[in-house]
Amino acid sequence: MGTDCPCGSGMMYVECCGPLHGGTVTASTALGLMRSRYSAFAVRDTRYLLATWHPETRPASVDLDPAVEWRRLRILNWSDGSEDDDVGMVEFVAHYWDSTRRQYGRQHENSRFARQARRWFYVEPAP
Repeated sequence: MGTDCPCGSGMMYVECCGPLHGGTVTASTALGLMRSRYSAFAVRDTRYLLATWHPETRPASVDLDPAVEWRRLRILNWSDGSEDDDVGMVEFVAHYWDSTRRQYGRQHENSRFARQARRWFYVEPAP
């Protein structure tokens, strides 16, 4: 028994993003990394967020707002980012509830990803 994965795959967390967060497997595509990073925000796994952030753009720490509850991920588009690529882009909308402001919000981003030494990393939002 478990809970549905926050990434919206329809799978259980322990079968989907859980192994990625636990470090037993790595994301094979940029899209897979995007989904797992969204789930990391949802379950508040800052260790995973930092570990999957590209070393050239990684902040020293990640502070998650305790008032923000991530509710749903919607993938709009992606390009490249397969197992054979070294770069990829994923456009998404992440929906959340902010309990301090008592309102729903959304984050729309087109994210850049890069693969180094056979591992995908989040680089930054695309301009």
